[in-house]
Amino acid sequence: IGGYTQIIEKMLEGIEVRLNTDFFENREELEALADKIVFTGMIDEYFDYCYGELEYRGLEFEFETLDVENYQGNAVINYTDRETPFTRIIEHKHFEGAESDKTIITREYPKSWIKGEEAYYPMNDDKNGALYAKYRKLAEKEDNVIFGGRLGMYRYFDMWQVIDEALKLVEDLE
Repeated sequence: IGGYTQIIEKMLEGIEVRLNTDFFENREELEALADKIVFTGMIDEYFDYCYGELEYRGLEFEFETLDVENYQGNAVINYTDRETPFTRIIEHKHFEGAESDKTIITREYPKSWIKGEEAYYPMNDDKNGALYAKYRKLAEKEDNVIFGGRLGMYRYFDMWQVIDEALKLVEDLE
């Protein structure tokens, strides 16, 4: 009940949150604010692409309101076959059990990532793995920065895995 929003709100209680703030445009100021930084952006961008750019996958979203009470019976269905052009359909009302005679769905379509656009997923292959290993060595030298999440660790995570990694990290820091 309350989903991830409730969890995140509790985690951030009493902590200053800045929205719509570009880390790189305000890097010096932001780095001076804390003893430890959790960086969940692109690890190669953090190091100013000194070894080159890692590859990412982008996404396009298509939203649709349907005149049906229930489209797919649950919040998310992933499509992994070659014939389906989208990777998943999200039916939003199932996250909190909203009641309505209509429903809203979102289809996610994979797309090539272009630098400057939102990166969603790492492209895990040998070439990118070798490049990430170089960035990981730089990251290990950063005493006050914790690299996390899909982009910071250059690894695909489901949400339960992200939470598990965060809990392990907190244990390691104690």
